[in-house]
Amino acid sequence: MAKKTDNTEEKIMAVEEALSKSEVFIERNQKLLGIIAGAIALLVLAYFGFQRFYLMPREKEAQSQMFMAEKYFEMDSLKLALNGDGMYPGFLGIIDDYGITRSAKLAHYYAGIIYLNEGQYEEAISHLQKFKIKDNMVLPMAKGAIGDAYMELGKTGEAADYYLKAADTYINDFTTPLFLQKAAWAYEEAGNTEKALEAYERIRIDFPRSAESRDVEKYIARLKGQ
Repeated sequence: MAKKTDNTEEKIMAVEEALSKSEVFIERNQKLLGIIAGAIALLVLAYFGFQRFYLMPREKEAQSQMFMAEKYFEMDSLKLALNGDGMYPGFLGIIDDYGITRSAKLAHYYAGIIYLNEGQYEEAISHLQKFKIKDNMVLPMAKGAIGDAYMELGKTGEAADYYLKAADTYINDFTTPLFLQKAAWAYEEAGNTEKALEAYERIRIDFPRSAESRDVEKYIARLKGQ
């Protein structure tokens, strides 16, 4: 019992010693700690000031400037959507003028899709890879579009990898089985039967009610038959 009491006293003494050392450190470095605290406070204020007084007004302006490009995109007037009409900027202009805004990031997606449709696959990949907005529907579509561009370039391995990323970015009953099927087809073209089977099996097991599951047994049987 005495031994236990001794141990407790030793622990209390150790804690007291540590506290004393902390007090001494604070006392000796009071000025330095004050400077550090002030610097942190200034950084926080600067961040919120930047957000409120610069970024938010720029974002609002970018949205008002980009609405015409989005309208042209919906109308299938892709050149006007990309380059502007002389009065309103296109998506490329939005990217140049409002580069740090959310609108500019979205403009990269639109530009990538336009370049994909025009057969400029390297440009499409470049823009789509810069689309970083965490959107549950658009982000998978962007990654899938990169896969499409790589397929057109004959880079089936890279295409399959991006289709898998698209499938797993936001798992749901619509886009996930769609991109798993595309991944399987790309793996087949790349000669990677094992990976293709894995993608088909995921459709069969995880998404049995999807449109892609209708023929999946046939694809699996064909590959296993090889």
